[in-house]
Amino acid sequence: MAYFELPVAAPYRLDFTVWALRRQAHNRMDGWESETYRRVWRYGDGWLKVRLWQTHGDPDPLLEGEIYQGPQDERAVSWVREQLTWMLGLDRDLAPFCAMAATDSRLASLAARYRGLRPPRFPSLFEGLVNAVACQQLSLHLGITLLNRLSKLCGVEAGEMDQVYPFPDPCSLLRQEVTALRDLGFSRQKAAALRALAEEAAAGGLERADWQALPNGEAVQRLLRLRGIGRWSAEYVLLRALGRLDVFPGDDVGARKSLCRWLEENSSLDYAQVANRLRQWQPYAGMMYFLLLMRRLEGEGRVHCPADELPLSQPGQADRR
Repeated sequence: MAYFELPVAAPYRLDFTVWALRRQAHNRMDGWESETYRRVWRYGDGWLKVRLWQTHGDPDPLLEGEIYQGPQDERAVSWVREQLTWMLGLDRDLAPFCAMAATDSRLASLAARYRGLRPPRFPSLFEGLVNAVACQQLSLHLGITLLNRLSKLCGVEAGEMDQVYPFPDPCSLLRQEVTALRDLGFSRQKAAALRALAEEAAAGGLERADWQALPNGEAVQRLLRLRGIGRWSAEYVLLRALGRLDVFPGDDVGARKSLCRWLEENSSLDYAQVANRLRQWQPYAGMMYFLLLMRRLEGEGRVHCPADELPLSQPGQADRR
């Protein structure tokens, strides 16, 4: 096994960040068990199976991990570190957000409760788009169920998957016929959209580096030209795949309801009203999205507060199943 460490600036909580990435307990692409995060990636012609845990909290948080199956040379370890740094927000500086939150008593309380959360990001634009299509006009629970089925179908060649499925890469998705996608529960329109996105990604049109410098408006317009992508999906991808923290998907019904409850609004908010309410906290409307998600997850018993009660994995437990 190839062991590695990921030092990270305080404050940091792996459990908060992974749950913000997972969203649902039955997510099989982002495993979380015994305070350990697990992920399987396509890597070259094979697979990388990785687990990660937190052994030290603030003031010097430390993440430790290992590749427990697949290539374990320095190049593979470097690649894994790069993926995890992006996905788990290890490179994100939230000091300006924390300074802003400290000036607002309502927001300060929310931010303090989930201290250590870093906004996660999907590892690729393609994964963000597939997530968006799967979850369109469905409950999040059903959307994640469809993604589990898709990942299991496309990842059968990965062998024993330890209850964690590799997210489909474009080529593996393109090998699936529309009928196979329909059998998983995708509508005909969604199945066609998934294949179109895979074709775009396989052709090199979804390389993250080519999108990073685009202003939000231009990125949205490009996303809207993709099959199956509307305003909600585009904003969802801007936030969750490209990491634009000034974006709050205003058409997200669940996020709107969470915002209303937190603001103690007596009536629902429409798209324009959401943007208006969040204006005072820009350019961090996206952080509000994640903090409100944590509030829901805490209500479901998925995450535990107060923030100083950080559950840690102990060194030597890396051989967990």
